[in-house]
Amino acid sequence: MNEDSDVIVVGAGPCGSFTALKLAKLSRSVTVFEEHSQIGVPSHCAGHLSMKGLKQLGLQPLPPETVENIFYGANFYSPKGNRFSVRFSQPVTCAVDRAMFDKYIAEKAQDAGASFHLNSRVETLMIKNDFVRGAIVKNGETTESMLAGVVVDAEGISSRIMRQAGLLRPQKLVKGVEAEVENVRDTESDVVDVYLGNSYAPGFYAWLIPKKDGKAKVGLAARTGNPKELLQKLMLKHPAASKKLRSSRILKATFHPITLEGPIGQTCSNGFLAVGDAASQVKPTTGGGVIIGMTCAQIAAEVASEALDKNDFSKQFLKKYQNRCRELLGFDMKIMLRIRKTLDTLSDQRIDEAIALCTKLGLDKTLQNAKDIDFQGQTLLQVLRSPRMLTALAYFSFAYLSANL
Repeated sequence: MNEDSDVIVVGAGPCGSFTALKLAKLSRSVTVFEEHSQIGVPSHCAGHLSMKGLKQLGLQPLPPETVENIFYGANFYSPKGNRFSVRFSQPVTCAVDRAMFDKYIAEKAQDAGASFHLNSRVETLMIKNDFVRGAIVKNGETTESMLAGVVVDAEGISSRIMRQAGLLRPQKLVKGVEAEVENVRDTESDVVDVYLGNSYAPGFYAWLIPKKDGKAKVGLAARTGNPKELLQKLMLKHPAASKKLRSSRILKATFHPITLEGPIGQTCSNGFLAVGDAASQVKPTTGGGVIIGMTCAQIAAEVASEALDKNDFSKQFLKKYQNRCRELLGFDMKIMLRIRKTLDTLSDQRIDEAIALCTKLGLDKTLQNAKDIDFQGQTLLQVLRSPRMLTALAYFSFAYLSANL
């Protein structure tokens, strides 16, 4: 393992493997270290992805065995069980088996020439003269080192090594639970369900994602409370969810934090880049980060390759990555953070009123014109041309001001 590599990537999740794939296609030697024995295991994500985002990344269509279901829209439920539905004429999202999806990206990277090492935990960075120069890796009882021009941190929300590189880790987290259940009743197989309200998911929301095999992915995240207890409450007591889930049995469940603060202020230092959840490249509205994180991973690969061409691994040069990501995401992230802040102030009563208003105004027809669920700031600009949407926005603005007076 002592041979040098152009780039070291820490973590073989989708963002890490996609970084490696793009670097390998740029004819760079890239080595990926993954601490687990299998790629994609354990999974901490529902794998609900936009099909447009996958297409823009060059990943559509996916292998059929990877896709668990496709969806034409969503049902939004208030705490009292009131429903607002949005349905599109074409599929907009899909659910993927995250382990298979992660392995698929990794296999593409390996086919392009990237080298993967499993059971290999990056213990610490090698730093010399304030530059990250490589990594010290532990595999079983063996500890070895590897030099590289750039180290890319794609290890996920744990982001253990970022502090060594002088970067601040994501701070504002919600606690999430993701479960697979069987014996689900009366679901619409081609839409996902979203459950809003502080009674069941304070500070975030809950979801139900049907699978083609009759099972479903059910989960939630919350700023306060015990996610396991909240999930049981959702399944047994929510006026809408309980009708579908009261008789369900949880087959497996995982617990994980989600960052909702938007991208961290600094995503690079000398010889070091952070991508994906480690850099908090996650939508503050939904907690989804796969598509946005992989989009930033592509930029990271391009900038790292440019740095190798110039033999310049300084923070000043690598800041091109941070600037390009900010230019791409900045507006949308500001809008999504504002939406998240507004949603966080709404009481359950206000949420019930808002769902009823959206239905009364017929906003489903307006939202059918939305073209992008990943870059939601741009989408909001599109739908704001509708008088119905302006009326709804006025209501949310009033609710927000009322809650903060």
